[in-house]
Amino acid sequence: MIQPWGPRINTPHTAKPIIPRTFHAPMANLNVAVLGVPDYANDLGKKGTTSDLTFYNLKRGETTVTFIEPNRYPERLAPLFYAASMARKAILVVDAISPAFGEEVLMLHCLNIKEGVIILRNFLTKEQVTPLIKGTVVERYQFMDDDKNAIREMLLEQASALKESCDSKMGAMPVDHFFNVKGVGIVVLGCIQEGNLRKHDELMVLPGEKTAQIRSIQKHDADFECAGIGDRTGMALKGVELEDIDRGTVLTNDKTIRSISYLEGKADLVKYWPSPLKEGMVLHVGHWMQNVPARIAKATFGGDFHKPNLTLVLDKVLVHRPGDRGILTYPEGGKLRVVGTIELP
Repeated sequence: MIQPWGPRINTPHTAKPIIPRTFHAPMANLNVAVLGVPDYANDLGKKGTTSDLTFYNLKRGETTVTFIEPNRYPERLAPLFYAASMARKAILVVDAISPAFGEEVLMLHCLNIKEGVIILRNFLTKEQVTPLIKGTVVERYQFMDDDKNAIREMLLEQASALKESCDSKMGAMPVDHFFNVKGVGIVVLGCIQEGNLRKHDELMVLPGEKTAQIRSIQKHDADFECAGIGDRTGMALKGVELEDIDRGTVLTNDKTIRSISYLEGKADLVKYWPSPLKEGMVLHVGHWMQNVPARIAKATFGGDFHKPNLTLVLDKVLVHRPGDRGILTYPEGGKLRVVGTIELP
């Protein structure tokens, strides 16, 4: 979604009346992470917003699919986390058995992305790949031929089966992109992670003490009165300035959502992690669109160093729902950078 409000703004050059807006009935959206081969989604949907992530949009009638690809990966780990964290399903394209392939499998496993497809290329066989994904959520994925038409049709059918309503009174949306549109104000893009958000809702802007009101809601360039869980959404806000928003900012009216700068929790490390975590190590804690550096202040172990209790001091505030899981990564870890998960209080 790229600044869809722009064409509706009057300028001295056009002096045309504003086009009346038609509000559409709720429609559900399916978010799909596309991993393994850069630009694979270019033939699956229409290219939209591009930064360290690229979004591709597929729409047929009221059915929509959003494909999300990480850019600058594997050089940078964060885009892989961001792309997968927004997804309900994944497409994993395998050109070669490589450290990046293993890292993608571990990230999908830690994020518990249970549904997806595997596309094998370069004469790789299912028998070569199956032992490498055993014991992860990826072993449940469907193997498919490299047929983009079949992939599109399958995902559109799955998206059409999703149901959306505006029944929930609370919702939450982490921001992934934001900008100022002349004549409109602050516009934020993101995926709804909880409940519903409606036009005119008053939202907390977390972390911090600011509040903002939703002026308008758009999904795939159409206007809506509400947005529900899974929707790729653009919102025009009032009551905030550009400096009040950052990637990872959470817009919500759910008062149970917490903001923490200190974390004690039980961690679960991936089985390939080679040695105990040590005090002083700097990991990153990922949650929604946040990827926060965190220093290990204390690490205690029982009989298994893969299940430590950690005390972490965060470099900045982390926003989360009680009981969620954070993703632990170690960007300086060389070939193995996905560490595991940690319980959030």
